[in-house]
Amino acid sequence: MTKAQTPEIGVGFKPEHFANIANDKPNLSFFEVHAENYMGDGGPPHAMLRALDENYDLSIHGVGLSIGSDGPLDRPHLMRLKKLVDRYQPKLVSEHLAWSSHDTERNMLFLNDLLPIPYTQRTLNRVVEHVDQIQETLGRTLLMENPSTYVAFSETEMDEISFITEMQKRTDCRLILDVNNVHISANNQKLDAYQYLDRFPLHAVGEIHLAGHATDTDDDDAPLLIDSHDRPVAPPVWDLYRYVVKKVGIRPTLIEWDNDVPDWPTLYAEAVAARETMLTQTGETSAHALA
Repeated sequence: MTKAQTPEIGVGFKPEHFANIANDKPNLSFFEVHAENYMGDGGPPHAMLRALDENYDLSIHGVGLSIGSDGPLDRPHLMRLKKLVDRYQPKLVSEHLAWSSHDTERNMLFLNDLLPIPYTQRTLNRVVEHVDQIQETLGRTLLMENPSTYVAFSETEMDEISFITEMQKRTDCRLILDVNNVHISANNQKLDAYQYLDRFPLHAVGEIHLAGHATDTDDDDAPLLIDSHDRPVAPPVWDLYRYVVKKVGIRPTLIEWDNDVPDWPTLYAEAVAARETMLTQTGETSAHALA
């Protein structure tokens, strides 16, 4: 089997789907894996990853480098990432515009979340330094993902788009545009998602993410959206995706579903929907449509 051609659609790989993938050989372009799940030397995880790599491109998505943290990068963790990247030579390597660890006087404290950063010049300088360090160490371009946010910092000196645009310009990194995160942040902070997309540096987008979200309420009983990755992509997110694709054309698109993982046909149906949407919005023929 040859690797699928554009438009490129992928899904987040889950081990429980491996048998379906091996048997069905789905018409996908790539699978994304979280780097931290494959930092061991061998065993079943790498056996499955090697099998995937024979037929599909890989995208390695880090969640643990804590690029927005105040202290230095965790050098051992970065070197483990480099070892993984060197081993598989994935098509894309990405991380988050967030922080998840704190270096205390006694030890490193790891937090099980991707936390937002204040949009200040000081934070921007630190993030740029970290992105430069990662790219130099890996010897390749890094993709940085826009965050989902729930509150804004009082010390903010610039808005998110200005921060991301300047980070990209100074590091020459590329970007993941997580459309679900745009919808979540816009709802939670009473912003216009379409205006956000109009200002986003779309020329630097190397991959688009789609995912589901949960709905809760805040202290004022207003809708509060949670980046849960535990259900199908919501209609408003599909609308934003159509808007983006109409602007930028074909871009690699990933379906993320990390919690309450469904059966393979359900996840694959989301990939089918993404492919059909991209084809429709770009006016391409259906020759590449998923079977």
